[in-house]
Amino acid sequence: MKEMEEADASIVVEPSENWTAQETQVLSKVKEVLGDEKVEAIINVAGGWAGGHAGSKDFIANADLMWRQSVWSSCISAAIAAKHLKEGGVVTLPGAKAATAGTPGMIGYGIAKAAIHQLTQSLAAPNSGLPANSFVASILPITLDTPMNRKWMPDADTSSWTSLEYIADLFLRWSKNEGRPASGSLVGLVTKNGQTETVIV
Repeated sequence: MKEMEEADASIVVEPSENWTAQETQVLSKVKEVLGDEKVEAIINVAGGWAGGHAGSKDFIANADLMWRQSVWSSCISAAIAAKHLKEGGVVTLPGAKAATAGTPGMIGYGIAKAAIHQLTQSLAAPNSGLPANSFVASILPITLDTPMNRKWMPDADTSSWTSLEYIADLFLRWSKNEGRPASGSLVGLVTKNGQTETVIV
């Protein structure tokens, strides 16, 4: 965890802290930065990947890591949105296409991402605690075109990977209330020959 130099403000979370301590720290720092100002979007892009089936040596450790990275960060994002999002604002969470079915070789990853899908739909429902007319969606990529993926899969066909620029543009359009699907949508990102389209899952 480190500060992002390009950002106007950074909140560095201590990974060793428990979930509630992280929430307290983040909400306190966000309040310091924003005061009573409301924002147009809360975008969570936290996450990672770890494999393992039920018999794997690191099964529980990896499942715990996946839960912390995806579910903790998404619930804390929801808590931020409840306090600091404008009415009609956007919340995006990091789902995964793989988690729409069984994931026997990466069970921890699958259960964490499936929880994000459920959280997305719960936040979009009435009485979720979010401001009026909030838009909530989870993106479900297959493979993202990131430096780490290129490092670990050097021989892969990257023409089927979704670019981060595409996702950033998608989030920007949603923040401008352009092309939003129904709130609560699980938005698949399908890339072929370098061209990406969205598919509601």
